[in-house]
Amino acid sequence: MGVDGCGQLAKCILILFSVLFAIIGLGMAGLGIGLRLSADTRGLFDVDLKTQQFVIFVVVLIVLGGLMVLVSICGLHGACGENISSLRVFAILVAIIAGVEIGAGVLVYMRSTEVSQHLGEVYASIYAQFLNTRDSSLGTTLKIIHQAFDCCGVGGGLLEVFVRDTCPDKSLWDTITNPGCPSVIMNLFEDKAPMVMGFFLASGAIMITALVCSSLLIKGIKSALSAPTYVLLTTSTISHISPAPAVYPALTVTVPDAEQV
Repeated sequence: MGVDGCGQLAKCILILFSVLFAIIGLGMAGLGIGLRLSADTRGLFDVDLKTQQFVIFVVVLIVLGGLMVLVSICGLHGACGENISSLRVFAILVAIIAGVEIGAGVLVYMRSTEVSQHLGEVYASIYAQFLNTRDSSLGTTLKIIHQAFDCCGVGGGLLEVFVRDTCPDKSLWDTITNPGCPSVIMNLFEDKAPMVMGFFLASGAIMITALVCSSLLIKGIKSALSAPTYVLLTTSTISHISPAPAVYPALTVTVPDAEQV
């Protein structure tokens, strides 16, 4: 069984998307599990620094990462094995993720102030836990945030001496003028809310592209299954075919009796 050219293109795109989803999903789930385990580590000060925003952030990372891994498994199984059932599950999960991303983008745009405050509290919680435990998972998370937002710690500049090793490498002047992360995060979601919403909408559009490719592949597989099968006969094939033995009807001969003659 094979699909046509359009189906083959959709199949290759789905495999690429599935591999990308697997990498991102494993990274998110691993980071979330690492943060969850590091939050229970005893540090220098025996205090509980897990805020409600931090717990929600960790749960979202683990659930979304696991969902993306599941999507990648269904996509790879459906695309490589041309399995319609797996492709349908893939399409349903991708549609759900696309709807969630578009809704999240609209929510961030409408409530940018609240979202920025919550993210600032998440960063403050991770920062405080890292100072208390010096856990590597927390350090990796801080480094990702610092690189993504181009900031350093709470104070920023030369005032930040506790997490200097997780900050971006810059020149002396850029290090002095490097801002703190809470202010950068709040300004980004308040002043550039349309750009953030555009990021979520673009992610949703990518998911919709994967959804369209899965629909095209399903259609191609159904067309290949319903198409009649033709056998190409060659000279070598014909030579191997043994002719069927001829069957002749039996002849019945009646001989007259002598008395009758």
